[in-house]
Amino acid sequence: MRYKRPDKKNALSLVEASKREMDFALSLEINERSGSTIIRNIYESFRMLGDALLVNQGIESKDHVESINALLKLSVDTSRPINIINNLRILRHNINYYGYKPKPEEVMDVISIAKSCFLPLYNSVLSQVK
Repeated sequence: MRYKRPDKKNALSLVEASKREMDFALSLEINERSGSTIIRNIYESFRMLGDALLVNQGIESKDHVESINALLKLSVDTSRPINIINNLRILRHNINYYGYKPKPEEVMDVISIAKSCFLPLYNSVLSQVK
């Protein structure tokens, strides 16, 4: 990790971008061709929230693990455990680097994770950044 000056404006921009990307991902029709894109965008939305936390603290992350871990440290009530977001990171990695094609059930599960975890995390990060 590299420390630099906290940047609230950049952190807020990341939070807003994460919401836009999540809304877009959830608006896509679920089919064989869209599954990978939906999973990638949902994961990236969570990662951006983690990045926003780090940027707000003046920390420049080197990889996605740091961003996701920052998010997992939040104390937020969700209907599914937020630790499951790390599984999204692994799934996205397999899609991007090994050509994995997600099954429709996996896409639906990722959407379920997004619907149960994103908004509480988004609100928590937004309140910390503001």
